[in-house]
Amino acid sequence: MLAVFEKGIGKPPEELSLPSMGLQNSKTRQEIAETLRVAWPEANMYSLSNGNFLALSHEDESPTHPRSIVVVDDVFCIFVGTLENICDLRRHYGLSRQATEAMVVVEAYKVLRDRAPYPPDQVIRDLEGKFAFILFDAKGGTLFTARDRDGSINLQWGMAGDGSLVCSDNPKIITEACGKACAPFPPGCIFMNGSGLMSFDHPLHKVRAIAREDDDGSISAIIFQVDLLTRLPSIPRTGSAANWADAAVVNEE
Repeated sequence: MLAVFEKGIGKPPEELSLPSMGLQNSKTRQEIAETLRVAWPEANMYSLSNGNFLALSHEDESPTHPRSIVVVDDVFCIFVGTLENICDLRRHYGLSRQATEAMVVVEAYKVLRDRAPYPPDQVIRDLEGKFAFILFDAKGGTLFTARDRDGSINLQWGMAGDGSLVCSDNPKIITEACGKACAPFPPGCIFMNGSGLMSFDHPLHKVRAIAREDDDGSISAIIFQVDLLTRLPSIPRTGSAANWADAAVVNEE
């Protein structure tokens, strides 16, 4: 899977550009789209406004970690992996037995957005299994990404040459798109534009960017980890608007 969003929507953490030569070999959104067409000619590509896009290929797909995409009411969701409690989730959200994992995630997002009084980290915590997903609400402009707590599914994110956010489960595509300006998406975390990066198991603790240096002292890589020693202030949530706008904000430092 591949998702590319302009900085105004995705706003990737600035720390992604820190590794030496980070952005020198990276591409623009248009160049990434051309790279995709060459690498995955059979991929389904969903073009959005301003050159933003999502794409899904079944090439080299693991039978135990299938990829799927669904579009419901202008909400796009690419899902990789499986949910062990999908039967319970279908019943909880009133979905049919044919509903896929991607459909369940879309319904969970729509309930959070429209009705429910509980925070997003609680809902994602209820997902049991091996998964990663990228969801985009084209009407609301909301980008929502998550990876399971064990990091069972490969998911990386990076910064393109024009500052765009790039997310993919394919390391080769990420490297071609972002050069060294990329990192693994942290397990057990969610990213929402406007709210930033947070842990769904530890929502009141910061997720920090940690730099790794080579023998010359140059930054060679960035990883993101939950800092269990730094506690964020509790933020009251009242109503669905607060669910998305007032989630515990993580300002990467």
